[in-house]
Amino acid sequence: MDSGKSLSEKIEALSAKIGTWPAEPLRIGEEHVDELLQWAVRQGASDTSLQTDRPVYIEVDGILFPVTRRSLDSADMANILGKIYGADALAKLASGTDLDLSFEVRPDRNTRLRFRVNITAVLSRGRDSVQVTLRTLPNLPPTLEDLGIEKKIVENWSPRQGLILVTGPTGSGKTTLLAAGCRMLIEREQGCGKMLTYEAPIEYVYDAIAGPRSLVAQSEIPRHLPSFAAGIRNALRRKPNVILVGEARDRETVSAAIEAGQTGHLVFSTVHTIGVAATIRRMISVFEPSERTERAYAMMETLRMVVTQALVPKVGGGRIGLREFMVFDERTREILLDLPTERWTTETQRLLARNGQTMEQTATKAFKAGVIDRRTYLFLTKGFTGDEAGNDIGDGDDEI
Repeated sequence: MDSGKSLSEKIEALSAKIGTWPAEPLRIGEEHVDELLQWAVRQGASDTSLQTDRPVYIEVDGILFPVTRRSLDSADMANILGKIYGADALAKLASGTDLDLSFEVRPDRNTRLRFRVNITAVLSRGRDSVQVTLRTLPNLPPTLEDLGIEKKIVENWSPRQGLILVTGPTGSGKTTLLAAGCRMLIEREQGCGKMLTYEAPIEYVYDAIAGPRSLVAQSEIPRHLPSFAAGIRNALRRKPNVILVGEARDRETVSAAIEAGQTGHLVFSTVHTIGVAATIRRMISVFEPSERTERAYAMMETLRMVVTQALVPKVGGGRIGLREFMVFDERTREILLDLPTERWTTETQRLLARNGQTMEQTATKAFKAGVIDRRTYLFLTKGFTGDEAGNDIGDGDDEI
């Protein structure tokens, strides 16, 4: 979009270009779901949202557009759920759980469109209803070069062993960054050896990536194994070189990831934190006070790099990933290990500029280059949190 236009002009132009779904039927049946999703992808949708009593919405460049002339009713939603999940979807939702899965459309034998799906029960007009969100996934992960990842991150992406964390709010592109890093490991001359991934759900697949010295096996949580911690325990019995854990969100998973990193494996995972120092604080806080110091020191001995990312609006349309990162080399780990854990957050913040890059530095470069506007710059440099930014930052998971 032309950066000279006002936001309202940009939205109006996009809306006119997208229009409404031309093949909208009087009733959406199971046979129409694939057609709708194919059309949404052709319009450049990053997400498609289906909700009872509302039109179908697609998200393009971070902006929602209604694309059906009528709202969906309960019969439409029953057909949509039957196609995407199966006949027992409503029963599962009634039990008080949401549903995460992947969905695939095959327009022809050589093409497949993949989606990450969340199905959640909601209240609409005073009665129980459903919202389905489908995130469009590329067939191939991008490369680190495609994403503009900093050279120092790339150079430190594949230590012999240890723990690398990718962090950020929901929708900040963590999964995309991890997938691009995995692609680099798979494609390099020496390959990655055996790579095991545990994800909820599986978003990117690596089948089409050429890597003669790489063997990748992907397991979905809880479809194949009950939890991420169970996945790591499973991995340790399969002699992997690389382990990817979708999220380190509880004490058991963090402990298992640390153990795997200590025993000669390269472990990647994500954490829902903003900032390198905040990630260190969060990782320590998952442990009980009685074991916190011991486990914190074990984590620091294992940690190799933390990358935190925000996905922000770009001047002229679209979004861009901006990153804060820090490499935990041997000297840095020694400095922190000589301090009480209570001082790690402050010392990490002090060491950031020397061993990596702060978000303020990254945002300043982007602002001076005219890539982001002043409002986004201020969000990133003045104590930004995901709750404050709403849809401006980190709302729309995984595309950069």
